[in-house]
Amino acid sequence: MPNDGDGDVIDIRGGLIPGPLRQVTDPEETTEWEQVSPRHIDPADWERFETYVSEIFDAFGMDLDTPGTRETPNRFLKAMFDATSGYEGDEKLLTAFPNESAESEYNQVVEGGISFYALCEHHALPFHGSAYLGYIPHERIIGLSKLTRLVRLFARRFTVQEWMGRSIADALFDLMEPHGVAVYLEAEHLCTQMRGVREEHSRTVTTFWRGAYEENADLRREFLELARNGSRTS
Repeated sequence: MPNDGDGDVIDIRGGLIPGPLRQVTDPEETTEWEQVSPRHIDPADWERFETYVSEIFDAFGMDLDTPGTRETPNRFLKAMFDATSGYEGDEKLLTAFPNESAESEYNQVVEGGISFYALCEHHALPFHGSAYLGYIPHERIIGLSKLTRLVRLFARRFTVQEWMGRSIADALFDLMEPHGVAVYLEAEHLCTQMRGVREEHSRTVTTFWRGAYEENADLRREFLELARNGSRTS
């Protein structure tokens, strides 16, 4: 696995495997979600990467000696670095509160559509769309803005839609220990629109279920109705 330079191993699939990470909150109860692992690129390495990108762009036909293109390799690298910031974690992700009401195992919290942009790990081309997250509270509830943070944590990596949705579902289930978790992703993929079959109007939908949603078809049906209605109006 690649190393970020500070002893923190980056697991491309599952997130961060902590090395000597900085604690953000209560040192007596520190979880993976309260830790961050900033990536550090040595300036000499960055300059070398820029040279490689310049060579590729030049070979593909770009004139790199114009006012608009002289900085393009550097801008490209910065854009890719920003688009993959999810590997660093998110120190503001965990904001959970005690669930003070006696909730039924059928009461859902649904948030969406949460817009996202990701890079496909197969071609490094973007795919983008909306996410809908649902969960059935147990002992804790989560700040709604943290659901957006969770989606974007996994979207800002090299990934595929199937793995991204599975990671979101597993992370929310582990984080909240709710009765159930549901994730609905709908996205357009430039790897099929710009290349290959060049299908301009297709959208890919994926769903993921944990806990009560796996066992209860009525819960799944209610969640999908909410997500699809939201998708049609967004």
